[in-house]
Amino acid sequence: MKDNLKTLSLFSAPPGREDFAANLISEIFSKYCDSVTVDNFNNVCGIKKTGIENSKKIALYAHMDEIALMVTDIDNHGFISFISIGGVDPRILLSQEVIIHGKREVYGVIGTKPPHLQIDNESKEIIIEKLYIDIGMTREQINGIIRVGDYITFKGKWIELQNNIVSSKSLDNRAGVTVLIEVMKELSEDSLDSQIIFNATTQEEVGLRGATINAYTVEPDLAIVVDAGFGDMSGLDKDETFILGKGPAIGIGPNMHPVLSKELINYAKQNNIPYQIDVEPGNTGTEAWTIQISKIGVPVLLISIPLRYMHTTVETISLDDVIASAKLISGFIRHIQGRLEELMCL
Repeated sequence: MKDNLKTLSLFSAPPGREDFAANLISEIFSKYCDSVTVDNFNNVCGIKKTGIENSKKIALYAHMDEIALMVTDIDNHGFISFISIGGVDPRILLSQEVIIHGKREVYGVIGTKPPHLQIDNESKEIIIEKLYIDIGMTREQINGIIRVGDYITFKGKWIELQNNIVSSKSLDNRAGVTVLIEVMKELSEDSLDSQIIFNATTQEEVGLRGATINAYTVEPDLAIVVDAGFGDMSGLDKDETFILGKGPAIGIGPNMHPVLSKELINYAKQNNIPYQIDVEPGNTGTEAWTIQISKIGVPVLLISIPLRYMHTTVETISLDDVIASAKLISGFIRHIQGRLEELMCL
């Protein structure tokens, strides 16, 4: 599991260019699914078939894309200006190592003025448009290699901390994709009366787009969304965060099916699977929001993996929470076999 997570987190998959990672993910899915397809939007969909005609469809979702940057200009000295894709916090940009995906991959660093030469509030306010990437090449050397519009991703580093906690880029939401893979492995030998459809989706960071398309096509009877939730850290209120290592957070609120959410919580309790409660009074900001209202409506469950330092290159999670999430989902799928329609009608 850890090896899969490490490999996935260090891969590049910016919104709109998830094809960088789609082949890798489809190869992994193919080991455990009966069929795997990649659609026009680069959503990867793996199906564990049942052989039962008109069987129920339980779909699992985790987005594969990550926050990124894009080239907007190359000046006469070869310095590269850029803009953000998704929710990039300008504070994380200084001194970052990046990869520019031009005709070939080119490494660069994001620089800024030395503090000795800064004036007024330049050290206090970071404006993306005033930053640049240095790749060590002149404008003439760059011609034909990098163009305006090329994608830029962050060069990640996998770090293993103490107590089974790891740090890397893109754990939001490659941790979720890893959970899907663990559920596949767990259910690979099971005979189920529902189709299980595993979806690694695209362009979540810019508008939940891949999941919108996928849910319309798949028409699931139940969707289980796995994403990242805000992990506990200094400076945040306890009611805004979830504790690393204490299990995934189960969503409760109008975006989630009330009976199935309660059933999921009861299952976790009865089987001693650690969990936390995520109170969501409205828009969850996750793919659960768009999947719920696809076509005639889809019952949705939301499971969030506690993650510190979201949308940085040092996102931090507990591997124990990844394991608990996979155990919870695979066990719950077994638990509701033959009862899904009954539960949805309660």
